[in-house]
Amino acid sequence: MLETAKVKSQTATMKLYVLCFLLFLTCMYPSLAQGSYENCCLKYNKEPHRYIKSRVVSFRIQETDGGCNLPAVIFTASLKKSLQTFCADPQMPWVIKLLTRGNRKSNKL
Repeated sequence: MLETAKVKSQTATMKLYVLCFLLFLTCMYPSLAQGSYENCCLKYNKEPHRYIKSRVVSFRIQETDGGCNLPAVIFTASLKKSLQTFCADPQMPWVIKLLTRGNRKSNKL
């Protein structure tokens, strides 16, 4: 009789562990899914001020493959000892003008 109670207690404990583990996985899933969009632009920025455009040091092209679903150009500007990135629509005239400036092969302006 005592052994039956011990087995039932162990079974209940195991069920509790499984339930806690499933709850943990459920809580972690959204953060794992969100991590796949870490380097993707989700929206375009407005045209930046002329000063910021003059401080652009590099860019990269975001394609619509993989986890990114928005075609974009991601510019990096050097501002006051820090780097600032902003996303732009590759079809906008100011973006095309900024891309044609400088060396396009190395993605540096």
